[in-house]
Amino acid sequence: METPGSSLPGLSSRIKRQKSRKSVQATDKSARSLSKEDIAKFINSRKQNICVGLLQHGFHRSFSELFLLLRLDQERREGAEINSALSLQTPLEEQHAKMESIGLHLSRAEQAQRDGRWPAAYEQRLHLGTYFTAEGEDLWLSLHFYHTCTDAQEDGCMRHATEGRACLAELYLQQGQLDKAREQAELCVQMADEGGWLDSSGRSLPRRARESLWAIYSRQADARIKAGDPYGALELLHLGYTTATESENKHIEGEAAYQLGLAYYSVGNYDTSEQYLNTSMHICSTTEDFDGLGKAYKAVAKLCESKGNINTTIQLLEALVDISRSKSLHHHLVDACLCLGHVYTNRRQYDQARESLLQGYNVACDIGDVTLVQKAQVSLASAHTRCIVGKYSADVESTVPAALSRLLAWKVSRGLHEDSDHAGVCDY
Repeated sequence: METPGSSLPGLSSRIKRQKSRKSVQATDKSARSLSKEDIAKFINSRKQNICVGLLQHGFHRSFSELFLLLRLDQERREGAEINSALSLQTPLEEQHAKMESIGLHLSRAEQAQRDGRWPAAYEQRLHLGTYFTAEGEDLWLSLHFYHTCTDAQEDGCMRHATEGRACLAELYLQQGQLDKAREQAELCVQMADEGGWLDSSGRSLPRRARESLWAIYSRQADARIKAGDPYGALELLHLGYTTATESENKHIEGEAAYQLGLAYYSVGNYDTSEQYLNTSMHICSTTEDFDGLGKAYKAVAKLCESKGNINTTIQLLEALVDISRSKSLHHHLVDACLCLGHVYTNRRQYDQARESLLQGYNVACDIGDVTLVQKAQVSLASAHTRCIVGKYSADVESTVPAALSRLLAWKVSRGLHEDSDHAGVCDY
């Protein structure tokens, strides 16, 4: 007689064999259901699958363009210096998400072209340009796709061509290629004025183009100034001021007027400089651009000092101190106090100078700006020294008994405390 459970081992083995047969049958069925395409997805690389997919669906132009970009990427990296940032970049063909995005939007653009929906085709290319702008190492891809938009000649696509040029101007400016940026921006202004379009984000294209063009003229003017060509810079700054005025952007118009004022000051044309600086002050005051207003105030104060109008200089700097304090413009407040201290020092008004410089030093300490703190320390020490020397010189030249007493007291104090931090201070 079998004991309870004596048949369980045999039953268990039969169950295992049945499960094994079912598993093999399921595997065979799964293998039979896989197509060649499914198997290829596992065997081939992602690059191969994307390219084959484009060809299988008839997107031959998209395949050719993607293949071209992959080749250009390889050539760029191979031509770069060893261990440079470019040579160490991950190859595009290994960045699967980016390749899939390119394939997807290019195929959509090609399908839109087949259907005669040209604006939709260029929208896809603008999308790709924007997508790769966010990646610093992929700006070359953005340039490629934006350039393909500028070729648009079909009806309803001029807005896309104009926006493409606006994007190119901004990218070239970002890369410091100012001549290319200027070329694209000037063409963009012409095209935008004809259409008056809005870009994909709803911004006015004429205004956007002029804002970029003003920035380009400004950068080119800076280059001329560094090259020792102030009059060439003035010509560019005038173009920039006109462009800024036409943009109806008061912020850059105020900045453009400020830059012209500084340029005319640098060539000694104080009257014209004052004209543009006052214009900048008026615009910044109207728009409540207090940072720009602070810069304009300092520039006009410096101009008045150069012309010998010291009282006006002091009034302007004191007004700037009040504005900076009320608007919490700490850096402008420090600069205004230091400038005011220097003016008072030059006028030998040493007590007022030390008061202004000390105020600037305290504010610099409060905001924790080490550079401003050091600058204020030097100015404050210089003013204090001039104050001591000035009083000492006056006593040396004086015949009043009190002056002689101060000199004798200082001599005694210097002898007693020559190793002290307070040596030589006495009444001076």
